[in-house]
Amino acid sequence: MIELYHIWKQYQKPNWALNDITFKAQKGDFYFVTGPSGSGKTTLLNIISRGILPTQGQIIIDGKNIQRIPDHKIYQIRRIMGIVFQDFRLLFHKKVFNNVALVLEVLGTPKKEIKRRVYNALKMVNLQDKMYSYPAHLSYGEQQRVAIARAVVNNPKIILADEPTGNLDPELAFEIMSLFNEINKQGSTVIICTHDRELIRHFGNKILFLYKGKLLREEFF
Repeated sequence: MIELYHIWKQYQKPNWALNDITFKAQKGDFYFVTGPSGSGKTTLLNIISRGILPTQGQIIIDGKNIQRIPDHKIYQIRRIMGIVFQDFRLLFHKKVFNNVALVLEVLGTPKKEIKRRVYNALKMVNLQDKMYSYPAHLSYGEQQRVAIARAVVNNPKIILADEPTGNLDPELAFEIMSLFNEINKQGSTVIICTHDRELIRHFGNKILFLYKGKLLREEFF
């Protein structure tokens, strides 16, 4: 599903943000990527999502070499991905329904199908009763759940999340991670960057440890 071979990334010489990273995630895997600030976690996710290109190396997503996909066709790979950001990136001038529906609208999904999928996605995160509220009227945890609903509304094969619980208290963080666990059980491959050791201890069974751009080790439980 996700294959990285000898990935190097350099933003500015002489430092390397990523240093010879190789790993594979199979369909249905649930990976945590952890390490101190500056270890390359966000850069790794950005490369997997084709947000940036590596300086060297090869990336295969769902059988496709994504470096060969031209910029105007990136949507082809993004269709199978859902991305959750730490800062949510919600549109505060649009209602919850419209925030979640945006991906489907861009893909030209029929309106009836959009309504059904958005409702189901919001129901999964227990926010169907807030469908027509504005994000500013929601709690921090609810806003994160809207972001998760937006990421899963198109039934993606891959979910990427960058510190999705970084600004939440421990109880809410546990709740959000439980949602990702359920999404994974439905068949999506999930990769989450986090420094929260307690969440990793409770939910983790496959873990990548990064340090200064290097993959120190990979653990399975």
